[in-house]
Amino acid sequence: MKAAGFEGVEGRVIPVPQAAKMREVAEKLGMRVHSVLYGWAEFNSPDAAEVKRTFDESADALRTAQAFGAETVLLVPCRISGGGNRSGAISKSPVLRMPRPWEFQIEFDPANGHLTRVVFGDNAPYADYIAAHNHATDTSREWVSRLIPIAEKTGVVIALENVSNNLWVTPATFRHFVASFRSPWVKAYYDIGNHVRCAPPEQWILTLGELLAKVHVKDYLLDPADPDGRGRSVNIREGSVRWAVLRQALESIKYNGWMTIESNGDIPFEERNRRLDLILAGT
Repeated sequence: MKAAGFEGVEGRVIPVPQAAKMREVAEKLGMRVHSVLYGWAEFNSPDAAEVKRTFDESADALRTAQAFGAETVLLVPCRISGGGNRSGAISKSPVLRMPRPWEFQIEFDPANGHLTRVVFGDNAPYADYIAAHNHATDTSREWVSRLIPIAEKTGVVIALENVSNNLWVTPATFRHFVASFRSPWVKAYYDIGNHVRCAPPEQWILTLGELLAKVHVKDYLLDPADPDGRGRSVNIREGSVRWAVLRQALESIKYNGWMTIESNGDIPFEERNRRLDLILAGT
């Protein structure tokens, strides 16, 4: 990665002594382990043991990040099973009926972030989705708040990601959730490709503004023929993201943090680096 032109990487949760040794190796190469990717927590689970397990793992991620000298931990606080108008998805819980991307017309209570409407007209078909969403908001806020003292002690920001978990699917709802902690230790980790189908990436960036801690660089190719508004993940600069517009949005909010390619694409590191340089150049 260093030879290909990259300056840093994200790590996983590993024992603190091992992370400290890896930091030494990275620094000798002129690299930074700038973040830890923990990923999924289960803070809305009905199983108290699952909640506690993932809380403890999240706390360990903060300590790992401190040992790496990293600034952030990427945390997805929970998920719910949304299936649009489809059924049969593999999941641990029933698939909730939820609007298709272009149908969302969300309103929420600014006092608690609870959704009060998700579409124009009759919202009864989506009552279970609304209830699950509001429960997830409450439980995530409770358990992330419990992590804040550990984040402050380790000096590591909890960066909540807008992963495809059917929660906070619009820029305004995601910003409200992140801002509701009123803490400099809770910010947003924005993944460019995750919600292209819900709103243009530049809209997410402009809405998150000063709450934006880190950016995952990923692309997504929309399929205009798909009745559910889906598409597929593709290599960066091969999808529907308007990269020049996105770069201008980052400039307008004065973002100067890390841009990390998150992709299992089939192109070598050197080519990924070249494409990222084009994005940073605004072309």
